[in-house]
Amino acid sequence: MITAPARSAWLLLIAGLAGWLASFTLTVERFKLFVDPNYVTSCSINSVLSCGSIMKTDQAAVFGFPNPLFGIVGFSVVVTLGVLAVVNVGFPRWIWGGLWIGTVLGVAAICWLIFQSLYRINALCPYCMVVWAATPILFAVTTQETWGRSRGIMGILAEWRWTLVVVFYAIVLLLVFLKFQDYWLSLV
Repeated sequence: MITAPARSAWLLLIAGLAGWLASFTLTVERFKLFVDPNYVTSCSINSVLSCGSIMKTDQAAVFGFPNPLFGIVGFSVVVTLGVLAVVNVGFPRWIWGGLWIGTVLGVAAICWLIFQSLYRINALCPYCMVVWAATPILFAVTTQETWGRSRGIMGILAEWRWTLVVVFYAIVLLLVFLKFQDYWLSLV
């Protein structure tokens, strides 16, 4: 059994809650948009920060239903395990491994969605960006708990996990700035 340290347990819970709340809110907004195609989503602030325009694209429903439903399911698992971890429940390595695989898939999904938002849809979704921020944290925590005691490449990955998260954030921030630099500079 692997019992997560308090810091990892709390990060798992908080990042999971943030991702779940963002996914839930996006799902509610999407259903309101289904009911009323003229509905203006709460996250549609302007032409750059516009969930509504993103929700109407094919990329927002890759498998025929709204993508945030994946988030609701996935982050529910994370929150449940986070609550248990906070109260010092240990998990078998296979549970951590399954959670790690889920976060790797989540990171791959958000990388694809970031690319789509920036270079195909040309808009940003604030709630999606919460998921973009939460998922790498979950990857770091699950990498440590799954591979932190390993040697070789996975042990190195676990050792450098937070550096990878910072590099990921820096790259995403740079890409977002460069793509919408006219907008950001107009705010100054």
